[in-house]
Order: sequence, then C-alpha cells, then structure tokens
Amino acid sequence: MTRPMPAAPPPAPVVQRLVIRYAKRGRMRFASHRDIARAIERGVRRASLPVAFSAGFSPHPKISYAGGAPTGTASEAEYLEIALTTVCPALDVRDRLDVALPDGIDVIEVLELAHAPGGAGALRLEGSQWRVLLPGVAPAEAARAAQAFLAADSIMVERLTNKGIRRLDARAAVVSLELDRCAEQEADAGYVSLHMVVRHLTPAVRPDDVLAALSKIAALEPSSPPLVTRLAQGPIGGQADTADARHDAALSAREAAATRQETETRLAQAGTAAISNAAPPDAPATAYEQLLRGAQRPNSGPRAREYDRRLPGCSKPSDTTENQTTTRPQAPPMRLA
Repeated sequence: MTRPMPAAPPPAPVVQRLVIRYAKRGRMRFASHRDIARAIERGVRRASLPVAFSAGFSPHPKISYAGGAPTGTASEAEYLEIALTTVCPALDVRDRLDVALPDGIDVIEVLELAHAPGGAGALRLEGSQWRVLLPGVAPAEAARAAQAFLAADSIMVERLTNKGIRRLDARAAVVSLELDRCAEQEADAGYVSLHMVVRHLTPAVRPDDVLAALSKIAALEPSSPPLVTRLAQGPIGGQADTADARHDAALSAREAAATRQETETRLAQAGTAAISNAAPPDAPATAYEQLLRGAQRPNSGPRAREYDRRLPGCSKPSDTTENQTTTRPQAPPMRLA
C-alpha cells in the first residue's frame, strides 16, 4: 500500500539554476564531503536564498555536487548546482553566500547556465589539475620518479575501501606529471612541488593513488604527509578524449607511449593559444595549464584574507595562512579548440 501524498501545497517551481565554484581551504580540507554539504545548506538558509525544495514528506534543498575533492585535500575549484524559485543576480548570490559560509569555504564565482542543459555537467569537468607538495624530497629524486612513472605503461595500486581492497591502474588516468618550474629553482626550500593533470575515470584515480604508484615504482617517500591541492577542473580537450585508458591498454607498449606523447604535444599547442596571456613569455606551455576553469596557481607564500566589512563578526583580519585571498574571475568559461 502506497503512502498518501502530504496535504501541503506543492513546492514552488524552479525558475533559475546556478553553478557555484567555491574553494576549500585551511582546516576545512579535513572536513568530509557530507560536512561540507551541511555547511553549505546552512549557509544557503543564512543567506536567505530562495532555494527550491523537493516534494514529498521529507523535502530537501535542490543542491547537487560535482566530484568533491577527497577528505584531507584542499581545493580551489569545487562545483555545485543550486536551483532557485526566484531569479537572483549571480553577483548578489555570490556575495550573500560567501558571507554566510564559514571560514575556509569561499565562494569564487557564480555562473548562470540557463541555456546549457545538464547544469554542472555542461562545464565538461573531464579532468583535474593537482598540486602536490612533497616535504623532504629532492628535486632530482622527484624528477626521476616522475620520468619512471610516465615511462610505464601500467602501474597497478591498491586502495582500501568499505567494500574491501580495490585494484586500479594509476597510470591510465594521468595526462601529465612534472615538477613545478618555480619550486624546482628553490633548491633549499625543503620540499618539491609536483603538478599533475588527472583524467576523471571510473573508478576515480586520486592523487594518493598516484603517490602510491610513485612509491611503488621509484621508492619516492616524503618525510611527512604531502599537501595536496586541486587547482582547477575543466575540459582536457578533444584530442585527450580519444586517448582513453582502454585504448591505451589495447595498444602495444611502443604505440601507447607514442600516442601519449602525441596527445600531450597537441594539448600543449592548444594551451599555448588559450593561455598565452597567463603563461610566462619564455616558458613552454604544459598540459596542466590547459584546464582553464579554476583558480590560477596560488603563490607559495602566506596570504591573508582582507577584512571585507560586509557582516560584522563573519570575516576578521588575520595574519595566518588559514584565511586566504579569494580570487573572483568574472570571465565566462573558455573551451579549448
């Protein structure tokens, strides 16, 4: 016997859908995805946004998330889609929600995708750009490990899940892996910075899987836990779409290496035209610079978030690195040719 529908009036219809990009910084990187979702729902209520709700006995706000970063990693490019019952300006939603959210969750930009079906899926979040700081690792050691990783055709690693141990190929999802040019010049920094572009596959390959593969193939072991930050998400490009992991597995070892090299070369040529204004004049374009969506590479030094005086008690001046500057790009998303 089916349960009767509640006698309450039906929920208000959805008239606007917004995609919100937010950052997870400081100690909030240790919060789980469920905790982040709870904080965002409270922030939406505190900001008095006209969010739409589902029907039934237990209405829920219509907020969906696209591929949250793993617990313990920071991020400059997290995405969610929110449905509203009243049309609101995107800038107003950004400011109101940013004030209402706790420190460490910062709204970077709000986009209205009224003519793009699929909401956040229309952004083509096909890959992620990651930065990994490895304490106690020499640049030469990290360079040898990255070279050995890229030269391998397949590197199987194990991950412990709630359903047991899962084996996956960490090499299949990595588009590029290289040392940061700026960090490489700082020989006395005490750490090395790796940048990688990881394609979104099923099952998902996470940065800790890549680090496990580096430890397996080159015995790369940092002196303390690495600091992982997602810098951007976006489309990898049409050429990278054809270089699927299954296709690489079907090719021979020599053909697979040649295919990956040709793909990275074409990505670099496409990225040179797309990000020529952001890259140094004499620096060759790299694959990780082609994910145009997301914050630019943050500076390695400490940055304090300025007091914006929008709501007393919600934002305070700080000289620590927990409150960081929020980047708010206004330009619409770009797509690689």
